[in-house]
Amino acid sequence: MKVSELQEHGFTALTLPDGDREIVGAYMGDLLSWVMGRARADAAWITIMSNQNVAAVAVLADVSCVILTEGVTLDENVKGLAEAKGINVLTTALPSYEAAVRLSELI
Repeated sequence: MKVSELQEHGFTALTLPDGDREIVGAYMGDLLSWVMGRARADAAWITIMSNQNVAAVAVLADVSCVILTEGVTLDENVKGLAEAKGINVLTTALPSYEAAVRLSELI
């Protein structure tokens, strides 16, 4: 599934510089050091973290997108950083577990 296709299933794009990128799995976590060491390339990263370090970790882990749950959004500075680094970021009002279940059903 392409990242941009998530918008048809209850996820809202905050940044979508590479919407054609394929999602091949998922990783859910909020401890950035764990995400860096465990998230696979091209996975969707599900988190509630929205600070500038998320952009750095997303680049290092080479995830296809970051999915912010619980209605979390990005402030304008982090949004600009994500855009500049080519990071797809989406948000949903769903709790992390429910977002992961929905994503699992889609990919």
